[in-house]
Parts: sequence; C-alpha cells; structure tokens
Amino acid sequence: MPEAFLDYIRPMKTLPLDQLRLADHLRPGDVVGWPQGPGEPPALTRALIAQREDLRGCALLFGLTASDTLQPALGEYFRFHALNGAGGSRRVSAMAEIHPCHVGTLPMLFRSGALRVDAMLIQVARLADGRYSLGVIADFTAAMIGQARVVIALLNPALPPLDGDAIVDADDIDVLVEQDDRIFEMPDPEPSALDMKVAEQVANLIPDRATIQLGIGTLPVAVAKALVHHRGLGVHSGVVSDLLVELAERGALTNAHKGIDAGATVTGGLFGTRRLRDFAVHGGAISMRSADYTHSIEVAARLSRFHTINSAVEIDLSGQVNSEVAGGRYLGAVGGQVDFVRAGLASPGGRSILAFTAATPDGRHSRIVASLDGRPVTTARSDVDVIVTEYGAAHLRGCGLRERARRLIAIAHPDHRDALKHAFERGAA
Repeated sequence: MPEAFLDYIRPMKTLPLDQLRLADHLRPGDVVGWPQGPGEPPALTRALIAQREDLRGCALLFGLTASDTLQPALGEYFRFHALNGAGGSRRVSAMAEIHPCHVGTLPMLFRSGALRVDAMLIQVARLADGRYSLGVIADFTAAMIGQARVVIALLNPALPPLDGDAIVDADDIDVLVEQDDRIFEMPDPEPSALDMKVAEQVANLIPDRATIQLGIGTLPVAVAKALVHHRGLGVHSGVVSDLLVELAERGALTNAHKGIDAGATVTGGLFGTRRLRDFAVHGGAISMRSADYTHSIEVAARLSRFHTINSAVEIDLSGQVNSEVAGGRYLGAVGGQVDFVRAGLASPGGRSILAFTAATPDGRHSRIVASLDGRPVTTARSDVDVIVTEYGAAHLRGCGLRERARRLIAIAHPDHRDALKHAFERGAA
C-alpha cells in the first residue's frame, strides 16, 4: 500500500504516558506546535523538554503561553517561531522568528501551508460518540491539526467536553497518550485603581444590550467590573476569562440581543480557571468557534452594537497604534487587535475602543507620543475609532490630523501635554 495512503488513513496508536518517545514520531527539522494558553498539554510539552537531546534541530511554534515551558536555555536545542510574545512567550521572544499575522487569517495561513506545522501536541477529552474535544481551545488549532503530519494527543478527562469547532475526529489523531488531568490555570489579575478609572471611561461608552469583545489582562478585567450594572450584554470574543462568569452572575450578561448567536457566548478560548470551565459545562451556553468566525468582519457586520475593547502600548498623535514593542522588547502581537478594530466599525451601532493608562506606571513616559519613531504600527491611523485613557475619550474617526493631535493631547497625562504640544507644533511647522 502506498505510503501516502497510509499517511492519509492515519491509524491511531495508544500509549501510556511513560512510554512516549517523541523521537519515534518527529523528524529532524520538524516544526512542532501546540495550542495557546490553557490548551497547552502539560505532560506532552514537559516530555518535549525532557527529551530535547533527542530532538535537536526541531523548531517550536507557539502563541501566548500560560506556562513556564519556554526558557532561553532551550535555544541550544530548538529554533523558536512566535505568533505572540505575551505571557510565558516573552521569555524567548527576543530569540524567536516573529510571525506578524492577524489572528483572523491564521486558519487560512495554516490550511494553505503559508505557515508550517509538522507535528501537533494537543490535549483532548473523549466524547461519548467516539470523537474528542479540545475543551478549552478552538481558535486556529483545528487548522494546525489538519496541516500537521503527526498529531499526538494527551487524554485529559478534566477538560470540559465542549463541541463546535473544538471537536477533533479520532481519525485526526495519530498517537493517543493516556493520561493526565493537569490544565494550566489563567486566573484574572487584580486591576489597579488607575485601571478602574480607565475602565469607567470605557463603560460610559457602552450602552445596555451591546455585544462586547474583551481580551485578557488587567484592563479587560477592570472593564468587566465596570460593566456589572449594565443589562442585556452579549459576548463575542477571541478569548474569554473568568470575568465572563462575573458578568453572568451579576445579571449583566444575557446574550439575548446580539442579532446572531442569541443566547450563547461565542469565543475561541477559555483562558481562565476551573470556575470558567465549570460555568461552560453547567449552563454557560458557550459556543467554541474558530478564529475565522470569531474574528470575521462579515460575522461582525451581523452583530448588534458590537463594541470591541482592546489595549495598546502607545499611540502617536496621528493615531498610529503600537501594541507589540516597548523598551525594545517584543511584548505582544498583531494578534486579533486589527480584526476587532475593524469589526467594531462594521457592526451597526458598534464602536472600536482602544484603552490604556495615559502614562507608564512610574509616570515618566507618556503612552501618547509624538511619533512611534520606527516602532511597529499594529493598527493604522486609518482604522482607529475611539482612544480612551483615565482622562477621557478621544473620538478620532473622520478627524483630520491637527484635530486628532488636539484630542489626543487632551486625554494625555497632564505632565506630558506641553511636551506633546511643542513636538506637534515643531512637526507641523
């Protein structure tokens, strides 16, 4: 029988965890990937690191990580390819080949082979019908599985048995490893008083019955806390955290007025703790969808009053946004920001909000700057809508450059406003 046909039918092997030898399944030069955040299979990535001497020459492809798997010392054994420099990924982002891709395009890029992955390490829960669930992740994982030559799956009964785009057919798994019930937890951080001031400004822009998108981190948590007295909210987001449970328990979240997907929170990832996973299983009505749905501008155009809320490192006086680099270090990614900026504007009654504190924590550096001075432009000035700091909201859509500068300086930290005015006047002269 031809080898190509044998690869196509991909018969599954089952192994106990202590008998897994990754070198039996990986080839020199393979690109090895795994899902983001809590989708990472701890026992498999730990086996990868423990067996690194036998796997020299392979590359590791990763997004946002919630673990300590990635360490600079691994550079002696592996090449790094990063889709995101956040979380634990920051430890090695300076050594990595960065792929600046919109999240909404990643399924297509993997399916087409423009982004390569040869081997996938995943974790799954077994379903009653013989299929498997990725549980906490959908995003672009199915597209990676579809492209990979070999898929090694860890059986994890602690995963929530969710369906939708989190489903994996048994035929897609080459090696099933039994078993481990660990999941990387991602508890919400506690927002500061300053974060809450920014969040209150954001909440003032969001009407009842709006559909919202929130990311992860201190500011999204603060915004969720500021929204608990709203009513009739819906959620359509790339990822959600435990803050979703907070909104539901406080009566703010109903998903009743979204226009589509009524009654369900739509997301590509559960980036939280057991509290969120239990909520998803016991009446949370969460629909796990891939990134080409969650980040689709066509889908957003059907959502009612879609308000997208994201953050940034800095913005210049023309409206160019950097969300990737600070102090010469790669801290974030293109990610889904541009997808959701455009999505908010495509929705009837929707808005795109970029929110951040006006200055760095020590107050020395303004996050509204005269120029990005060669740093990345993540979101173009032609796409920005509303910029929010603790000092107010600057509505930039349709504004000329002089008016944009005036509005942005008005919400800058008072200690930096004069310098920004002088810099703009010099540049405009």
